[in-house]
This record gives sequence, C-alpha cells and structure tokens, in this order.
Amino acid sequence: MNDRQATATTEASYQTWADEIARLCQHLAALESAAAPLEISGLEQREWYELLNRKLRPQVAGPAVAIVALVGGTNIGKSVIFNHLAGEEASAVSPMAAGTRHPVCLVPENFDAEQRLPELMPGFIVERWQSSNDPLNESEQHHLYWRPGSELPERLLVLDTPDIDSDVEINWQRADRIRQSADVLIAVLTQQKYNDAAVKQYFRRAAESDKEIIVIFNQCDLEEDREYWPQWLATFAEQTGAQPQLVYVVPYDRQAAAQRRLPFYQVGPDGRGKLDKPALLQHDLASLYFDRIKIRTLRGALRQVLDQREGLPAYLREVRHVSSEFAAAVELLSSGEVVKIDWPTLPSHLLVDEIRQWWHERRQGWTRTVHEAYGKVGRAILWPIRQAWGTVRGSEPGDSLEHFHAAERAAIVRVVEERLHELERLSELGNERLRDRLKRLLNGPTREQLLTHIEDEYRKLPPIDDAYRQFIHDELGRWCAENPKRIRFLGLLDKVAAAARPAITVSLTLTGWGLVHDAITNVAIEALVTGGIAGGGEAVVSGGTEGLRLAAARLFDRLQQRFISQRINWLDELFHRLLLGELKDELRSGAELVESDAFRQTEAAMGRLAELLKHG
Repeated sequence: MNDRQATATTEASYQTWADEIARLCQHLAALESAAAPLEISGLEQREWYELLNRKLRPQVAGPAVAIVALVGGTNIGKSVIFNHLAGEEASAVSPMAAGTRHPVCLVPENFDAEQRLPELMPGFIVERWQSSNDPLNESEQHHLYWRPGSELPERLLVLDTPDIDSDVEINWQRADRIRQSADVLIAVLTQQKYNDAAVKQYFRRAAESDKEIIVIFNQCDLEEDREYWPQWLATFAEQTGAQPQLVYVVPYDRQAAAQRRLPFYQVGPDGRGKLDKPALLQHDLASLYFDRIKIRTLRGALRQVLDQREGLPAYLREVRHVSSEFAAAVELLSSGEVVKIDWPTLPSHLLVDEIRQWWHERRQGWTRTVHEAYGKVGRAILWPIRQAWGTVRGSEPGDSLEHFHAAERAAIVRVVEERLHELERLSELGNERLRDRLKRLLNGPTREQLLTHIEDEYRKLPPIDDAYRQFIHDELGRWCAENPKRIRFLGLLDKVAAAARPAITVSLTLTGWGLVHDAITNVAIEALVTGGIAGGGEAVVSGGTEGLRLAAARLFDRLQQRFISQRINWLDELFHRLLLGELKDELRSGAELVESDAFRQTEAAMGRLAELLKHG
C-alpha cells in the first residue's frame, strides 16, 4: 500500500469516527430534551458531557485540524517558543510570572477563524489579535486571541496558554478548557518545573484521556544537564503516565530567544539521543500525521464519554431507572382510578324512541306512508289519555329524564369524591415521583371548583349524542343481520299493523292500548315484540316467541352497557383534563422514554462507538 492509499484509508477511518460521534450528539440532544420531565440533574454538570460537547462535537463538525497547545508552568518560556513557531512576536514575552493570562491561537492564513474557533474552543470569547499586549489583560471573562501565521500548514493550529501552576485561579479554568479542546499538548518543562505537583497533575489528566504529548525541556545547559534530562523525562513519564514520542531540548540563550533563533534538538523518546543538527520545530509539527492524531484524540475522549461508571452508560442507566419509577407511578395512579361505579341507566323511553326512529327509516312504500299519517293522528288523539295515564303512574318521560339527570349528577359527585380521596392516599403512600407531584396538584383547585367545572360540562352533554346514536344504529343493523327470520317476522307484523291502522287508531281512542309499552318494565323488548316497533307510539299486535324476547333483551342490555361505558369515559376524560391531564401525560411520557427513538438511537450510537473503541 502506497502513502496515498494509506492516507485515504486513515481519512476514511477518521470519517467513520466523525460520523458516529455526530450521530451520538444528535440523538443525545433529542434524548436530553425528551428526558426533561424526569428531572435528572443536567448534563452540563457532567464531565463526560463537557468533553463530548466541547471537544468531540466541534472537532467533527468540519474539516479535521490539529490543535497544538504549548502548556507549562510559570516563567518557563512558553511565549518564546510560541514566537519561534510564529516567526514573529505573536505573544508578549514578560520576565514577570504569569504574564500570559489569555490564550493566543496561531491559525493558517486561509483558516476561517471567526466561524471555526468558537466551535473548536468552546467557552472562550474569540477575538482577533491586535497587539502582543492583548493576552496580558486582566479579565474575568475567558478570551482567546487569534492571528494568522504564514509558516503554518492549513490543518494546524498552535496555542500559547496561561500558566497551569499560577496563583491566579482563573488561569486553571482556562488551562482545563484548553486541555479538553487540544489534540496535542507540548509540555514545556524546565529543571525546576518538570516535577512540579500542579504540572504533573495537569498532564496526568491529559494522559488519562490519551492526549498526544510532546516534551520540550527549555532553558537547558546542553553540557551540564545532558545526563539529567533523561532522568527528568523518566520521572515526568512515570508520574503522569505520558509516553511522549517527540522530545526536544532547548538551550538557555537570552539573545537567541529575543532574536527567535533558538535551536531545538530532538533527543528521542527516552531523552538519550545525540545532539545532532537542530530540528525545525515548525517542520516537525507540520509533518504530524493529522488523522492518526485526531483518531487518537477521539479515542481518548471517547473512553471517558463511554466510561461505564461515570460516562454516558451511567447516564442511560439513570434514565432507565427513573423511567421505571415513572412507570410505577403511572401504575399506582391508574390503580387509584379503579373504583366501583354505580351509574344510572338511560331512561328506556329514550332508547325506544331511537329504535322506533331507526325502524321507521327502514320502512318503504305504502307501509311507511300509512304509519306516518296515522302515527300523527294517533299521537294527537292519545295525548289526553297519555297525560291521565302519566298522572296515575306518576312518571312521565320528562319526569324520568329529570330523575335520570339527578341520578347522574349524584354519581358524578360520588365518583369525583372517591377519586380525590384515592389521590390523597397516593400522595401519602405513592412513590417519590408521584408523591411530590400529587401534593402540588391537590393543593391547587378545590373540590368545589372541580365540581363546578364538571357541572358546566355536564349541562352541554345530551342524553344521546351522535356517537352513541351511531352505535345504536350499528348494533341494530348487526342484530338484524344476525336474526333474519325474526326481522322478517317483525316486518310482517309491521305490514299487518299498517293494514289495520285505521281501525286500530280509532279503537286506541277508547282503550289506550298504545300506552302499554310505557307501562312494561322492559320497554325495548315490548316495543320489538308486542307490536313490531310501531310508529307513533301505538303497539299493534301481540305476538312473537320467547327466543325473540331473549334476543331483544340482550340487544337492549348491550345498548345500556355501552351508554354507561361512554358516560364513565366522558367523566374520566374530563377529570383528567381538568385535574390529572398534564400529570398523567408527564408520567406516561417519562415511563415510555426508554422505548422512544431518542433513547434507542442514543443507546445504538453508543454501542457502535464502543465497537470502534474495541476494534477500530
């Protein structure tokens, strides 16, 4: 495989990593939004998320670049080395400790710094460099100054950074942000600083995230220190876990430093190499194998993101656990709704009227005409008799409807009281997710307010609405299809009744027979069997069989049960909307979160990245 093929293979491999990381960030953002009702502590407080958000996401958002940061302790010459890389005084050199307070970034000439740097270096206010004094300004805000460097390759960015062992605490914050964002850290060390506690702690954390680390021993005496810098290097590596492949030594020479002509000697990964011809640091950095370094950086950061105890897997386990608590809360809340409901049945005459109307719409020809004409006559003739019969019975249809409404109102109050009592019990005994929410809820609207709202809605509710009327018609149609012989028998009776209408209507004036159906307990059965569902209120002929009565009774019972079911569902939906709607939706949303696309996709993306870490 030639160099071009090897480069293409590596770039394709890097792109695989980049695509998977981008997908993870996308799915995790959706999951974080969906998980808001769970009230899990925010992702911003989690170090792995900061790493994912500040390092990985910006890195894969555009063309790959390598960010190289010069890092070290106080007054060790970082800015001098930075200026050597820049070929000019890009950062001020100060003999005072902690001179550089804000990082300075050297970028390629064609690099879109205004757009890319805020993405690559989150947490910094990005500004164009104006003078060498810019990074010396004191400010509580985190500034990053950038300027183009003519000596840099197009995919390399170099940072000069604040001291990591400064007494200025804010410098530590800026140094940590740089550590998270940089791909390569150049550890600038001296005889006095290579074993400093703050320096070692900083690079130990860098090594744990698998950062590429280059070591420069600055301000060395090339003769007297030759036997010591390998020992310094060994101590530094042992104490931090770093394994630098590129190690340089630079002599102490103020004049050469001021003229930007310090020599950099490469001494090998163990520090024991010969001091041959000085190396060109810019050339060495330019020849860095960018994609290999980028993948190494991604791997190191991902190990922390995917850490089982403190990374994304732990967060997903927490989401799953809290979601299960929400599911338990939904179950408790649903169990609280299981109360025995004794609901009044619909007045029979309303059902009979609907059945008569349905039957009449099925009549055709002369039968329909006769029943319509004599039905009107019959109703007019029978009105005084109905009134007298109603007085004797004490139960006119209008009165029965009033009694029904009173019974329904009593049932509503009873059900609401029982459910509120159950909610109060759950607010004391339920799990944590349900307890606090119920207490907040029950401290809201009073019983009186709730019942007032329900009463307002009940007034708008007709005894038979369109949906129930359609159910009645569907059931009657199905009943007819299942009982063709009985329907033919009823149809025959209906025709006989139509033929006999003139005589029967007159006789009803004397006997009041048309009122019998209202006096029988099972009105619907008698309307079907004792007269074939006559129009206008008159029963026509007695007849039929016991089988017909039983089938009609079953039909009538189904119609009543459906009515009761609809009314209870209406109250349930109203109760939820007025009191429990948002709570139930919130709990159910939390309970179903682990089955959502956002959770599944995040889990799947995490699994693919774990495979890349294992085999990639």
